[in-house]
Amino acid sequence: MRSNKTKLLIMLALVVVATLLYVFQDLNGSYHYALPRRLMKVLAMAITGIAIAYATVTFQTITHNRILTPSIMGIDSMYMLLQTLIIFTLGSAHIAAANSTVNFFISLVGMVGFALILYRFMFRKEGQPIFFLLLVGIIVGTLLGSLTTFLQVLIDPNEFMNVQDKMFASFNNVDVSLVWIALVIVVVTIAYGWTKMSELDVLSLGRDNARNLGVNYDGVVKTMLILSAILIATSTALVGPITFFGLIVANLAYQFFHTYKHSVLVTGAMLFSMIALIGGQWIVERVFTFSTTLSVIINFVGGIYFIYLLLRESRSS
Repeated sequence: MRSNKTKLLIMLALVVVATLLYVFQDLNGSYHYALPRRLMKVLAMAITGIAIAYATVTFQTITHNRILTPSIMGIDSMYMLLQTLIIFTLGSAHIAAANSTVNFFISLVGMVGFALILYRFMFRKEGQPIFFLLLVGIIVGTLLGSLTTFLQVLIDPNEFMNVQDKMFASFNNVDVSLVWIALVIVVVTIAYGWTKMSELDVLSLGRDNARNLGVNYDGVVKTMLILSAILIATSTALVGPITFFGLIVANLAYQFFHTYKHSVLVTGAMLFSMIALIGGQWIVERVFTFSTTLSVIINFVGGIYFIYLLLRESRSS
């Protein structure tokens, strides 16, 4: 435990260093213009990283699988379908597309509503296997993705450019008002979810062991699924989809912190995510000079890491 605390403190120091480097490098006296914008981007990256890290670690605990993320439930596909539908039916000039606040709440309500309907339908019977829910989520997500592609083929090419901007996560043009709204949602959600940490520790022992130890297994699973859906929906509506990011930071936390305690694992994953996002955005701006986006780099690295995890799992089995 003392070793894990030391590691957490080191990672926290790295977060501070990355933040200071990103915020204060090359300000050149433009404090009034550049400093507030950089601080808001850092806050947006922290909110996104914390939300994805918590959602992924808890989701992998209840599914007992370390190569799955909440995105497998089709939440990202639902986001892209909503954005495509808005542009396809209403046009890019409509308030639902042009106003970032309205678009944020439409996306958030749509994604969370989709997840709740799916969970409600799947958990009508007690003892429903979680893997059956995952299978349905994959199928529904594929269906939504196919419908999105079909609409994008029919959409006006000029309007498609607006849809294309939504396909990749971006921290460059985050609306300040949305950052504060997302902060409130994430803080409230994680504050409630943090009270379930001890139950998650028991859940990692398996369904039967958790029930024998007095944990309401089905109730905790449903709660964690809803909290994960809210956090992923919030981060996606704020900056866009980041497919493999949660997979990377969660597995790094498992490898770096050898413990069953979710308070340590989740905190470690959050710190990893902030280091990766803030440091990665610094590289995008200073090294690549905005020639690419952070989400492209994350998806590239995440895809390779995902293949590595698959190969490692196949060898161990």
